[in-house]
Amino acid sequence: MKSVVILISGRGSNLQAMVEAGLPVAAVISNRADAAGLEYAAGRGIATAIVPHRDFATRDAFDAALARAIDSFRPDLVALAGFMRIFTEGFVLRYQGRMLNIHPSLLPAFAGLDTHARALAAGVKLHGCTVHFVTPQLDHGPIVIQAAVPVLAHDDEVGLAARVLAQEHRIYPQAARWFLDGKLVIESGVARVKGDHPQQVFAP
Repeated sequence: MKSVVILISGRGSNLQAMVEAGLPVAAVISNRADAAGLEYAAGRGIATAIVPHRDFATRDAFDAALARAIDSFRPDLVALAGFMRIFTEGFVLRYQGRMLNIHPSLLPAFAGLDTHARALAAGVKLHGCTVHFVTPQLDHGPIVIQAAVPVLAHDDEVGLAARVLAQEHRIYPQAARWFLDGKLVIESGVARVKGDHPQQVFAP
């Protein structure tokens, strides 16, 4: 049976969404021993592992140890769910075409951090989230699915972030399921889904 390994650094709310959607999660790995998502996973009988990034002198050494931990579970898919580390190019290429990330903006807009504050400062009328394949260029891999939410006149960063997060929980399990079911293909750098499956969601 196909499986996914999920990488987290914190509470793991997208991890929870995937588990609750019935995805075959083989293991949850974190770079932080205090990541709340580890307790959630263990409570549901899911294997966990910790690879503390502070134990390694270089990013190469950390990535090598992380890869060994991932490969020990032999996953078909690696899913980043709030994993707050930037990988080396070698690590990304090792999992190219089978590593997904969820980003809290409508990429290519607002790559990087502080997406909600930047969206509000820019005055955009639509914001949202994106599931994409991971490539060496940060937050620029082929887009699998996006969810858009309207930016309301009274929105602040906290309220907007909460509405975007609800859509993350909706689209990330869907994207992972498409991958595990063999429905995702990348053609000329563009991700497509086999069959009649919309790759965009518009939330009220």
